Amino acid sequence: MDIAIAKDKLSPNWEVSSFYMRVFAMHRVGSAGNTSNSTRPRKEKRLTYVLNDADDSKHCAGINCLAVSRTSVPDGCDHLFTGSRDGTLKRWALSEDTIACSTTFESHVDWVNDAVLAGDNVLVSCSSDTTLKTWNCLSDGTCTRTLRQHSDYVTCLASTQKNSNIVASGGLGGEVFIWDLEAALVPVSKSTDAMEDDCSNGIIGSGNSGLPITSLRSIGSSSSISLHPTQAHPIAAKGHKESVYALAMNDDGSLLVSGGTEKVVRVWDPRTGSKTMKLRGHTDNIRALLLDPTGRFCLSGSSDSMIRLWDLGQQRCVHSYAVHTDSVWALASTPTFSHVYSGGRDLSLYLTDLATRESVLLCTKEHPILQLALHDDSIWVATTDSSVDMWPAEGRNPQKGFQRGGSFLAGNLSFSRARACLEGSTPAPVYKEPSFTIPGTPGIVQHEILNNRRHVLTKDTVGSVKLWEITRGVVVEDYGKVSFEEKKEELFEMVSIPAWFTTDTRLGSLSIHLDTPQCFSAEMYSVDLNIPGKPEDDKVNLARETLKGLLAHWLAKRRQRAASHASSNGDVSSGKDFSARNHSHSRVEIDGNAENDSMVYPPFEFSKVSSPSIITEGSHGGPWRKKITEFDGTEDEKDFPWWCLDCVLNNRLPPKENTKCSFFLQPCEGSTVQIVTQGKLSAPRILRVQKVINYVVEKLVLDKPLDGVNSDGTFAPVLGVGHSQLSTLGGDGSFRPGLKTWQKLKPSIEILCNNQVVSPDMSLATVRAYIWKKPDDLVLNYRLMQGR
Repeated sequence: MDIAIAKDKLSPNWEVSSFYMRVFAMHRVGSAGNTSNSTRPRKEKRLTYVLNDADDSKHCAGINCLAVSRTSVPDGCDHLFTGSRDGTLKRWALSEDTIACSTTFESHVDWVNDAVLAGDNVLVSCSSDTTLKTWNCLSDGTCTRTLRQHSDYVTCLASTQKNSNIVASGGLGGEVFIWDLEAALVPVSKSTDAMEDDCSNGIIGSGNSGLPITSLRSIGSSSSISLHPTQAHPIAAKGHKESVYALAMNDDGSLLVSGGTEKVVRVWDPRTGSKTMKLRGHTDNIRALLLDPTGRFCLSGSSDSMIRLWDLGQQRCVHSYAVHTDSVWALASTPTFSHVYSGGRDLSLYLTDLATRESVLLCTKEHPILQLALHDDSIWVATTDSSVDMWPAEGRNPQKGFQRGGSFLAGNLSFSRARACLEGSTPAPVYKEPSFTIPGTPGIVQHEILNNRRHVLTKDTVGSVKLWEITRGVVVEDYGKVSFEEKKEELFEMVSIPAWFTTDTRLGSLSIHLDTPQCFSAEMYSVDLNIPGKPEDDKVNLARETLKGLLAHWLAKRRQRAASHASSNGDVSSGKDFSARNHSHSRVEIDGNAENDSMVYPPFEFSKVSSPSIITEGSHGGPWRKKITEFDGTEDEKDFPWWCLDCVLNNRLPPKENTKCSFFLQPCEGSTVQIVTQGKLSAPRILRVQKVINYVVEKLVLDKPLDGVNSDGTFAPVLGVGHSQLSTLGGDGSFRPGLKTWQKLKPSIEILCNNQVVSPDMSLATVRAYIWKKPDDLVLNYRLMQGR
């Protein structure tokens, strides 16, 4: 029962019902897909929405991967594909005059770590969400297939030129899989009893040689392969903890090399899945690999700052190149494999002649280099920044790069370049500025949720501070380059609202996470949200209204489809055909205070220009990501968490926990103004102190004149106690017409807590959090306002 005056009534001893609510809340229904009979609480599926910048054609986080597609159509344009830590890929049309983003590929729910082209029309990407996804290169961004087999982040991919349906993937789980994209057959398990070879670079035989590549092969980083073409469900490998960071395949797909935290280069026959050799020499993680078209030579870049050239026929390292002063993260070679471009953590891009060991510094960047892609006489450079630069590279005739001077001979010991750097002999870069830059949006690197639980303050990579309204997904204030901490203090509000969402900036933008039932804990009065046409005292559940705003387009499309289907069958459909799951262990409440419709209030209307993207999962298919304006109305409980649909379609909310605040209402010490209360009172946390004042005033009005009323109609210092004539007061504390003069007197009351006068606009939760500051029940005191 709620407090006072109009809808909210003060009620004593609410603790019993609160206890039962907590007990019911402990028995939540398990997450979707749980078919067991266990009553153990299971965490429900989360719904996340990612707030996009106004310019959605740009990346907002570092670029992890690049791929160049050359057109075979006369007068057609080449395309550049970029994959970012913002979770998306983009296709850029490379015309002679301009470079424009033509498509955004959005489905991954975490960083895109690598992307390769498989043939002319297929793009394959991998992600920290543990999946691979395939896309039609020329499509509008629709994902054609999701491949789930890795147990951890998928970090790298490799493809072939002549066998376009074969793609290899590696990840932090120590797994390497070889996928047949055309067959799309199920993978098989790694051998759990495979033995680690003890020879350094010896050839390992395999009893599986000669098997056709009829299914996905699973290669353990320390194991041989066990192939079972008829096995539908793989067995997870045990004990393989080595991470794989780099893969490469030769043109015909007859050779695969892998490297990672083991500091060795492993060579595999992907046609059989057998390991053929292991090459030692690096002293730190291997981060980049290249194979020449024939498969004879291999280049490796490592965190030990070295580049090594391996002769796979001789099974040994034939050259070492000490070019960099820090980790080498990216390699790209000329078509003839005579020169190598390299970049990494030292912010530098070098060109090295593999035969003569001559090297030249082409350019320096402001951020570590993550990926390189050669394109004719230019090279695309991706870094931890959200922009991509194109630099001159003379890819057709790399010797021109040395004619500008500044070249040096690469040493063969890693400390040689580091020592030269310390001695001040760092070469000057050949190029000062890139030929072209594809700009990105500065990513968010710092954020703070403000106390009103609707605004988030952010700071991006260029130091710009902005204020976001997360219930609308827009920037409401751009403060420019100001102090983040000072602005946070300036925006501080003494208000207490439950933490109904969490947020992070892993994707370079704000990701707002909603978890049930916590997300439904925050309520506000409609007057505080400035909702026109809605009664001031109506409570508004922030999560419910936010979900309505996010799914407004989906609901409209759903109703259109339902109406079309109903008209064709001569039926009438409301579009609310979702059946809530069986809540045998969960008490679900109907939000009777809110209209059972899809009306979206202005404070919860999301922009259609820079609409947010939803990341979530339903009962089937795993996590996915899509813009809210791209829903077609066919999505259902297989795609969305059941609790989201139950809220939006059926107006159902889970049990509300901790929405009440218990308190005692007592006269100030020495005050003769007293009212009769029934012990402990209970009211909604969001109830304003003004309501408590109205309650006290109501209790003070008597049905006859008091001896303490002066002739001028003011209250004397002493008031009697009365509580039997509450009918003389309206629900808002105002007096009704027709009362006698002495009945129209309205005493001026103020509320104190910890001897501090409390603002009438404060909520009980705010008073408790910022003034009371004790775990005990809140104690409020009342008195006649001083001087009145």
